[in-house]
Amino acid sequence: MDLKVDLAERSYTVTVERGALHHVEDRIPLDGKTLVVTDDGVPENYAATVARKASVSGQAVTVTVAQGEQSKNFENYEMLCRVMLENGFTRKDRVIAVGGGVVGDLAGFAASTYMRGIAFYNIPTTLLSQVDSSVGGKTAIDVCSVKNIVGTFYQPGAVIIDPEVLKTLAPRQFSAGMAEVLKMAATCDGELFALAEKGVGEKDLEKIIFKALSVKRRVVENDEREQGLRRVLNFGHTLGHGIESCTGLLHGECVGLGMLCMCSEKVYERLKKALEVYRLPTELCADREKILD
Repeated sequence: MDLKVDLAERSYTVTVERGALHHVEDRIPLDGKTLVVTDDGVPENYAATVARKASVSGQAVTVTVAQGEQSKNFENYEMLCRVMLENGFTRKDRVIAVGGGVVGDLAGFAASTYMRGIAFYNIPTTLLSQVDSSVGGKTAIDVCSVKNIVGTFYQPGAVIIDPEVLKTLAPRQFSAGMAEVLKMAATCDGELFALAEKGVGEKDLEKIIFKALSVKRRVVENDEREQGLRRVLNFGHTLGHGIESCTGLLHGECVGLGMLCMCSEKVYERLKKALEVYRLPTELCADREKILD
């Protein structure tokens, strides 16, 4: 299934297809030089598959960063730029992210600024990044524990989503991704919420991903740079980012808690039950003032 994000000259296609990881050459030009960025929590064969494809018609360089939000920093950003410079990357070359939201944000930011912008492609390998962060063009790094404070709006050339890679995803990471599905549904799609709150099985996965992406596509097309409507997709994120900065919880877990703090009593009960379906936390014992700060 293909979904086109229509942004005039910045338009691109999101492909949702089982096995698509093994056919990236059908969607991404691989001549010249390719920087493949991944992290050490992603199965090595995913990035290796992409690098091997790129090596057939060009040169591939693979960089692996440590998994986790702490990798979205100036040091890794500078390192990626230096690797491209040392390997002679030009504006005709590209960066491909193979991983979750951290990898996509970091690699996308490097691509958006190296030589004032080279081609960027995203192959998300977590549910959270497949349904949300891989689409829409937000790239960023964190500074002084403030999440995503330095970044750009820079649309990818294409996004390739292979649901098969989710088979290696830890259950907790899958649940964290479902928090973002519930966010998308709660703000924009009642039918999707009704489907997601019952629990998602293997047969529903592609439908869930596609419907969540359809919401994201519609919002981004109408408000690419978050001047109005797109802010709705930050539901749960203001407090969620504060919680994430002060705890060891995953991003999706924090967003779920943030949503519960920002809804009516009627919505709260339904949303709480939906989060519990995926064993997501609905209570937190932490330093309130530190989170608010």
